[in-house]
Amino acid sequence: MKEILSKAKNWLSDTFDTHTRQQTQHLIENDAKKLKDSFYKNLAFGTGGMRGIMGVGTNRINKYTLGKNTQGISSYLKKQFPNEQLQVAIAYDCRHNSKELAQIVANVFSANGIEVFLFSDLRPTPELSFAVKHLNCQCGIVLTASHNPPEYNGYKVYWKDGGQLVPPEDAEIINEIENLEYQHINFEAKKELIQFIDKEVDEAFIAASIKNGSFNASAEAKSALKIVFTSLHGTSITLIPEVLKRAGYTHVKVVEEQAEPNGDFPTVKSPNPEEPEALKMALDLAEKEQADIVIGTDPDGDRLGIAVRNQEGEMMVLNGNQAMVLMTDFLLKEHQQNQGFKGDEFIASTIVSTPMMQKLAAHYGVECKVGLTGFKWIAKMIKDFPEQEFIGGGEESFGFMVGDFVRDKDAVTSTLLICEIAAEAKNKNSTVYHQLLELYKTHGLYQEELVSLVKKGIEGAQEIQEMLKQLREETPTHFGGIAVKKVEDYQASEVIDIETGEKTSLDIPKSNVLIYHLEDGTQIAARPSGTEPKIKFYVSTNAALDKTENYATVKQELDHKIESVLSYFNF
Repeated sequence: MKEILSKAKNWLSDTFDTHTRQQTQHLIENDAKKLKDSFYKNLAFGTGGMRGIMGVGTNRINKYTLGKNTQGISSYLKKQFPNEQLQVAIAYDCRHNSKELAQIVANVFSANGIEVFLFSDLRPTPELSFAVKHLNCQCGIVLTASHNPPEYNGYKVYWKDGGQLVPPEDAEIINEIENLEYQHINFEAKKELIQFIDKEVDEAFIAASIKNGSFNASAEAKSALKIVFTSLHGTSITLIPEVLKRAGYTHVKVVEEQAEPNGDFPTVKSPNPEEPEALKMALDLAEKEQADIVIGTDPDGDRLGIAVRNQEGEMMVLNGNQAMVLMTDFLLKEHQQNQGFKGDEFIASTIVSTPMMQKLAAHYGVECKVGLTGFKWIAKMIKDFPEQEFIGGGEESFGFMVGDFVRDKDAVTSTLLICEIAAEAKNKNSTVYHQLLELYKTHGLYQEELVSLVKKGIEGAQEIQEMLKQLREETPTHFGGIAVKKVEDYQASEVIDIETGEKTSLDIPKSNVLIYHLEDGTQIAARPSGTEPKIKFYVSTNAALDKTENYATVKQELDHKIESVLSYFNF
């Protein structure tokens, strides 16, 4: 506690403004627990950039932690691009303080002689990724905490390819930031270097989204599709209704109670489309309107939840894996029919997502690249293999990317894509759900489940590390009575054969992830979240499905298996 108090007292110096000094003094005098959590570490970059609770302290999102990031990035940019006019694009979402923090970040970049393109109002994250390339910037920043609770904000960094920071730039930038002191931050804006952007970039992004997300559905099929859309109080309300309209979808009902951007997210417990309850208002409206499909997006508009009607005509929320295989199969089929495959195409997914993606790739004769969690790794694949054509890909956490014009998950274009699938299916007297069952019949029924345990604060972070440490020290040999065949330890970069004890190396960047492969094809993964105080457990199992009519029976058997496997952890 002595070291934490010393760090906190540094924030009482003249380097910090009066309000910050007052808040810090209040914590020192009145709230030892909060003081400890605010200063015990420096807020770190995770799988989705830097996210944290807003407030004073080194472990909080505030003008100084983000100013220090920006000062460090400014220095790094000058070293990496010494003979170029440096340009940065900045966007922000609907969260509290996002607009003010975006302006502070713009000020610091401009103070360092860097030209800034700052969106004049909130915009979805995928548009920022697009803007970086469209405006020939070397870097991009978006102020967002995605679907985290209202008290959070965040800072995502994009590089000149439009993808998020990856090695080696990430470590080099972090080193640059850590070598700075707070007094080194230059907050004195050069206003002539800050240019506000909006319509021109919007129009370019909308055109590119429609080009990549629309295919062969007729105007009649599109107008017949009944869509309910909710932005969950987030930024996608600025684009998705307009994009749907321009693409030809005329029957779109917006959940008006959730259309107003609001950082408190007043109508939902969590603004996360991964949580079925977040879509309740949209599902209720869908019943009233007899809609065919529901779309809900998270606060920064990069991930989407989808609900469609099942065999009984009831609305059901697709999980991220189901949405991903539906959209990927559609893209592959379209590519096969319209262009054919040259042998250099690939799709992409992540190590904790459904193995069904590899089945799809094999079926169409394309490659499936698999990386660590986070779309920055998919963007890196595109950058590392320019000789190959990226068709599409995603991850289980409700994100998908169509083509490479955006280098991050993109709920805007993915919304168009899933509506195209739904419109074509309805036009042929079918449904999205029936198409999913047909995929299961062809490739096997893959059933996945995610369990997330929230562990807040210092003690929670320690508990998560202890759980993973124990799993490594006491390697399970069975889950639910099914023998473990091999274990992939991404932190140790090795694969362990349980029967022989033989170890082989994993050629993938290190990450605190364990994946168990069972003898019947079941997979269990454990990892700490890179964006929230959670530890996550993923289970994937599969079985043959001979007839779509047997789906419910086979699914029930797989559900029982998942329940049995998860019983090992005693949740």
